[in-house]
Amino acid sequence: MYVELTDTRLNDFRTQETFLNRITERYMKLCALNRRDLDSLFASANPDPQPTALAASLSNLSLSKHAPAAAPKPAPLSGLNSPGLVAASQLSAQELATVLSALRKLREGVTASGRADAFAHRAYFFTIHVALLCRDWASYVPALHTLLYSLHRRNPLTPSQLHEYVGYQILDMACRQGDIAGARETKVRFGYRDRRVEILLAALVSDNWVAFWRVRKAVDGYQRAVCGFAEQGVRVDALKVIGKSYLVCDRRWIEEAAGKEWDGLVEDGVGWELEEGGRVVVRRAKAKAPG
Repeated sequence: MYVELTDTRLNDFRTQETFLNRITERYMKLCALNRRDLDSLFASANPDPQPTALAASLSNLSLSKHAPAAAPKPAPLSGLNSPGLVAASQLSAQELATVLSALRKLREGVTASGRADAFAHRAYFFTIHVALLCRDWASYVPALHTLLYSLHRRNPLTPSQLHEYVGYQILDMACRQGDIAGARETKVRFGYRDRRVEILLAALVSDNWVAFWRVRKAVDGYQRAVCGFAEQGVRVDALKVIGKSYLVCDRRWIEEAAGKEWDGLVEDGVGWELEEGGRVVVRRAKAKAPG
């Protein structure tokens, strides 16, 4: 198999090119097989073992100490959890892990060979895109830094290429690392201009969840993957404001403010009561003391 190639063999230029072609072919076939549920496929590459922090962050957003029980979920459709499908899902996850491992071996070969030509660019472009979708930050961060601060100096990217990957770096600093100042410094250093990214940075600074969710819909899938790291913070801030400011709200409006559907918010630990007609009781007015 191609993943068994040694590092020494991958120092050869032609072997690197054949290797990348095989990786790309395997990756495209894997995506085609899982085209109906790509999100689950990519999530399988880097599952988060930590429980969501939203329940703890919103522990005071219940009407009582004991939040009302969520409505039971409908039973899964027959066959969806069959052993065959579960096994297929596991095989897909293993295949994706193999692709990511192979890309790491390829980058090691490119680095060892000192290559900085158009192929090196292509290998890093592909690695960064796949790593973004899989949230494989152990691959994404070094690949992006090498592309921008090493390969670009030796063999400059085109203006459009530089714009794309500097944009990822700016969003990563702002959304994943929480370093708005660093994001703006990178923006100035590269002379980067993008109205959507500027709106997103301003939204994070001002806790403007309306602007954040709006611009999140406007960016492409790779940028959206980076924005995902800021979603939880924006959601928590929005729900805390609602919890402190309103007694009753419309369900649809809460979903728009939180960027998530009601059932997902309940699973995350929001204990507000949903009444018939889509009205959500956020808080109950305290009864006035007699006399």
